[in-house]
This record gives sequence, C-alpha cells and structure tokens, in this order.
Amino acid sequence: MISLRPARLSRYAAIARLLVKYGRTDVVRQIGLEAVYTDHSADEPTAATGPEALADDLEALGPTFIKLGQLLSTRADFLPPSYMAALERLQDDIEPIPYEKIQEIVEGELGVRISKAFSEFDEKEFAVASIGQVHRAKLRDGRSVVVKVQRPDIREKIGEDLDAMHELAVLIDAHTEMGRRVRFEQIIDSLREVMTRELDYRQEAENSRNLRKNLESFTDFVIPRVIEGYYSEKVLTTEFIEGAKITEVSPVVLVELDRPKLAEGLFRIYLHQVLVDGLFHADPHPGNLVLTCDGRIALFDFGMVARVTPELQHNLIKLLMALGDGRAEESAEAALAVGRPYEKGRFREAEFRERVAQLIAANQGKPVEQTNTGRILMELNAVAGETGLKLPTAVLMLGKTLLNLDKVVEVLDPTFDPNKALRQHAGEIFQSHSRSRWSFGRMYQALLESAEFVERMPERLNKVADLVANNRLKVEVDAFDERRFIAGMQKIANRITTGLVLAAMIIGASLMMHLPQERKIFGYPAVAFIFFSVAAIASGILLWRITFHDEPEGD
Repeated sequence: MISLRPARLSRYAAIARLLVKYGRTDVVRQIGLEAVYTDHSADEPTAATGPEALADDLEALGPTFIKLGQLLSTRADFLPPSYMAALERLQDDIEPIPYEKIQEIVEGELGVRISKAFSEFDEKEFAVASIGQVHRAKLRDGRSVVVKVQRPDIREKIGEDLDAMHELAVLIDAHTEMGRRVRFEQIIDSLREVMTRELDYRQEAENSRNLRKNLESFTDFVIPRVIEGYYSEKVLTTEFIEGAKITEVSPVVLVELDRPKLAEGLFRIYLHQVLVDGLFHADPHPGNLVLTCDGRIALFDFGMVARVTPELQHNLIKLLMALGDGRAEESAEAALAVGRPYEKGRFREAEFRERVAQLIAANQGKPVEQTNTGRILMELNAVAGETGLKLPTAVLMLGKTLLNLDKVVEVLDPTFDPNKALRQHAGEIFQSHSRSRWSFGRMYQALLESAEFVERMPERLNKVADLVANNRLKVEVDAFDERRFIAGMQKIANRITTGLVLAAMIIGASLMMHLPQERKIFGYPAVAFIFFSVAAIASGILLWRITFHDEPEGD
C-alpha cells in the first residue's frame, strides 16, 4: 500500500517517469502507479535514453538516487555493462550552501564560535557534494585542516526518499518477475544502511581512526588524522593533505615516481584491509585517492567501509586465489562455503557450477590489461544471484572496491598483474591472518579451556569407573549390523577373560614352584608343573585361533 502524502506522491511520480522512460511501463502498471504518473514527456521519441541519460536523470533526482545508482552499478545480474559503467561515474552537481548557513551549523554542532575555534576559516567552499560541503581552515595552533559540514535537512529528505523507495520495492518484488529476480527490497535496505552510516560523521571519524591505526606500517600511504574535539554528527574536521587526484596527475609528475611500487603497494594494502584486518575502505574511486606532494598516496572519505568476519576472510582468501589461478571447481566451492540459497530448494547448484566454469574459462588467457579481478568477482556475484545463491554483502563490496581500485592501479602501472601480486603476497597474508586469529586473548582462552579439561578429568574418570562397577555403563552404537557388533564384543570379552585366567594360572604355577612337594615331574613340583603346562597349552591354542581363525569381515 503506497502513501498518499503529497511529498511522497511526487517521489512516486518521479520514479514512475523514470521507469516509463526506460521501457518499464509494465512495472508501473503492475504496481499500480498509473494514477500518479501524469507526465508523458518521457514517452516522446525525442526523449534521450541510454546509459549516460540514466546517470543524468538519477543525478537530477538528488543524493538518494545517486547512491541508489552507485549501488545498482554493482548488480551485473540487473544492468548491462554499459549502464554499470555509466552509473559508476555518478557525481554530485548541486548548488553550494551559503556561508551563513555553514557558520550556523558549525557553531551549533561544536558549541563555539568559528572565530574562537579556528584562526582562519575560508568562506569559499573547497568542495561541494550532495550530503556535505567542505571548507578549508586553520586551527589556533597553525595546523591546516578541512571541515566537512552536512547539508541542512538532508536527513529528512533522504529518509523520505528511502521510505518511498522501500514501499515501491516491496510492491515490485511482490508483483513482478523482475522484482522476484533482483529483490529490490534488499537493495533498498542495503542503501538505507549505507546512507545511515554516511550521515553520521562520528562513525566516519571512528572508521578513519581504525583504518589509520591498521595501516600505520605502510609508509607510502597516509590517512588524514581526525582532529579530536572538532567533530560531531554533522561536522567533521581532519588534517589537510595537499595533492591531486591520481587520475589527474600530469604525465611529467608520474614519470618521476616509482609507479609499479605504488601500484603494488596500493593493491597490497587493500588485500591487507580485507583479508587481515577485516575492515576495508569500500569506496576507493579516483576522487578519494590523492597523490601527495611527497609522492605518497592519501586515502579520503571513510563513510563507506565494509567489515569481514574471520570465517569469511578464510574463504575469501581461497576464493581470490582460486579465481586468480583459474581453478573453476575450487572457486565454486569457496563461493558455496560463504553463500546461502535465497529460498530453500530454489538454488540451482549444477547450473551455478557450470556457469562459474564458463566464467573462469572466458577469462583464461586474456592479457594483463584486460584482466580485472573486481569485474570477475562482480560477474561471479551476478551468476550466484541468477541461480538462487545469495553471497554476503562483503563479497559484493569487495568486488566493487577492486573494480574501482583496478582503474586507479591502471593509471599508475598499466602492466600490473593483480593475480600475480595476490600469489606473491599469499604467504604473507596467510601468516598475518593466522597471527590475527591467534591473538593473546584467544591463546589465553584456549589455555583456560585446557586447564578446565585437565581439572575435570579425574571427576569424569571416577564417574565412568562407578558406572562400570555398578554395571550401569551403557554404550550406544549406531551400526549397520548390531548383532554382529554384539557378537564381536562378546568374543572380545571372552578372549580377555580367558587371557586373564591363563595369566593367573601361569603366575600361580610360578609361585607354587618354590613350595616343597614330594611328587615332582622333571624336577619340578607336580601340581605347579601341571598347572603351568595346561596354561601354556591353552595359551598356544588361543594364539592359534586368533592368528588363523579371526578373519576380517565386511568385505
């Protein structure tokens, strides 16, 4: 059921126009949006359509739709490659916020006048985006910083858009074949989660601190330091790092750099984030990677990060190695280990394995410049979705991350081979991953569990002994033939009993050898000699039967 609120209806109409313009009139009809669709200009033959036009239309609809487009750009099961490429470049192109409003927000959030908090604050915006606006400033101690300020009322606008999208997504999933296949409700839920994190600059500050700590050993890379006491939910202040986007650096500057080293290092730190730390920067597009004046690479914008559990890390290592080496069966197994069917009984495993093999075969033998690890991972995710297997969101984020990363690495070193780099660093990654799993806390926990096991061992053995003594020990065995098993147990018990009796006879006869007796046989006391002889003969018979009559059964 859709809402009839005027603001919500305008959003429904905008979405309906978009669907009709790009040939999905059937979807509009199936979910009952004809009533709100009144503008038929998109039906005219002159209306521009295509990948670039779709990107322009989404930009015109605002930040929520821009983020939706960026999220859809990862869905190879829904959009053709040309549309995915167009949506990846979605950028914000909107009017800046007046300085007076910026001043009001900063002073309200930090609780102090700008002139008291900063010695300088540039009224001219340094960068403009749909969610926030950036200004350069200087602290009282002379440090250069940048201040990111969230747009006023952006939360309410985005919340309204998300609610409208969610209502329509539920209808599309319930009433259309496309919805059942793509599952738009899950996409909108993911979008809500991403945007909720991005709208809280405190979360971004925490992400920045964690990533800075994790990557402090990589000296060729830098993450801006968060200025403590100068950030809040809507304001974030970080140190200013001067540089230029890697994709905009002049060829003259690039010639002076050790580009292969930087390319390998960039790929390596992302492998480290994903497969060792379990926390990675999930938005490494060219605008967020800057070449600094001293030849290092700076990472920016940590509103979008992804987390990987230790169990998922282990399987991701196997998946990436298998994909890199072209091992189709192992790639499929690694994907199955982390995925789960969307619906019970609807996953077509045989088709999934066959299509993974086709995907691997299609990428075998391609030159390095045509090998894109992120694209292969995205295609694998698409194959999984189309056959009914849901892979974790982290796998999707990793594919998108590598897809963006490959473009930046290509600028630094067009001959860079990510699969070769992965194999070279596999040992280091495995060791680091193992060390992270065996932390002091984990080892201490293992020691405590071992100590508890040893401490309770006598008690457990006493309980078993009491059960045996009281004839209350029960052994439950799930066997194919219980009668044969019981017969075998009886034979074992009889052999043990016979062995004990014969051993007792031999020991008793040995003791009786020292007792004085009148009757003797071969110089030994007669009774002792007879008992010893009987025991020896019986022991020989028992050994003969064990050796020649106890044959293995069940062949």
